[in-house]
Amino acid sequence: MVVCWCAQLAGRFWGPLVLQPFLLHVFTSTDLPPPSYLGTIGRRRLAYAGGAVLVAAGTAAHLTTDLFDRPGDAAQGLAVVVGLGALTAPVWLWGQVRPVRDNLGAAAGADGVGLLLALLGGAGGLWLVAGVLAAGAAVLERAAFGSVPSVDLARLARESARAAQAQTYAVTGTLHHALDLYRPESRGRTSALLRADGQLRGRLAQGAVRALRTPGRAAAGATLLVGGAALTAGAAGPGDGPALTAWMAGAACGYLGSGWVSETWRGLRDELTLPPLYGEWWGGALGRALAWPGAALAAGTLVGGVLALVLPWPRHGASQLETLPLVAGSVVLVLGARFLREMKQQLLLPAITPLGDLSGLLVLAWRFDGIVAVVIGVAVMNAVPSALGAAGLAVGMGLCCVWMGLRRTGWARRALLSRLRRA
Repeated sequence: MVVCWCAQLAGRFWGPLVLQPFLLHVFTSTDLPPPSYLGTIGRRRLAYAGGAVLVAAGTAAHLTTDLFDRPGDAAQGLAVVVGLGALTAPVWLWGQVRPVRDNLGAAAGADGVGLLLALLGGAGGLWLVAGVLAAGAAVLERAAFGSVPSVDLARLARESARAAQAQTYAVTGTLHHALDLYRPESRGRTSALLRADGQLRGRLAQGAVRALRTPGRAAAGATLLVGGAALTAGAAGPGDGPALTAWMAGAACGYLGSGWVSETWRGLRDELTLPPLYGEWWGGALGRALAWPGAALAAGTLVGGVLALVLPWPRHGASQLETLPLVAGSVVLVLGARFLREMKQQLLLPAITPLGDLSGLLVLAWRFDGIVAVVIGVAVMNAVPSALGAAGLAVGMGLCCVWMGLRRTGWARRALLSRLRRA
């Protein structure tokens, strides 16, 4: 079931029929029908994908289970792995050539079949699972390739151009620009940004409306609730072990969710990096952009934290008021780390040292600096014995991340304080 969902989702963004723009232009300029070249390329790529899934699934099963250690079950396990690889490939193509409604139908059907097999239990064993996977692969492959003649070539050209541009960004190190190309476009609710008198709504209302204009990303706001619950439970639990892991995981979920539910980060980066249109006065860009992410993260953490405190969980033995500074400091740290991540510009220059070129380490830090700052910050907070001291340290680290983000945009100079006062 999970493989079906993931393969279809991958096909929606980067399917097997995505070609180089020039090659696709050459094919579409000829008299060849689309199935003649798209079908051939698709079959070859599906064979590669099926083989990759077969090797990956077989290696994972061999390393994590004893399925291949028993002679009687080795053949059944191999049949299941082969069926899984055979099913993943056509599902990947299905996700690209079929509309969203058909994708949801295929995923729901896979869920139903999986549930039925789980209810049957040991009836039939792994041979039944392998047979179901093989039958599903045959049906989906025939239906998917039957839809290749109706592929919208103009849409395929746009997808290919976007994939080529994203690949160029990823190779040169600007991975955040590559990911920006796959952000969902805002749709509808344009008039909701304005009041009846034609004036813009408040900062929180604008952020909420802009979040609702991308329903898929707005639905990821559930991550804030999960992150708030894990963050509160981890901060209130014992200092080491599962509690620290839950604390870090909750902060990471808040870090991811605060970016998913807000489209104002990208606008803030553009506003800070581009030349001001009306002189030096910048109109409170930080206030406009950070109002909604801060409010959404605080609200999600509050609701999730209340749920976590209601549920039974091992705690420090101290009052819940001592947990509040830790949670508040973690929220500030998460917002600062998200600000640092969103203010990225171009890749750093190569770092030539006596030990060689260390630019690879800089690229790794450049891509994951936000999540690294969150994890290290939580670990340092956990090492501080005082809750107020840990909260103060987290606030300091969050402000440091904001200052570093401003330096990336060129705003870290003497005029910054005067601009903040005028904002």
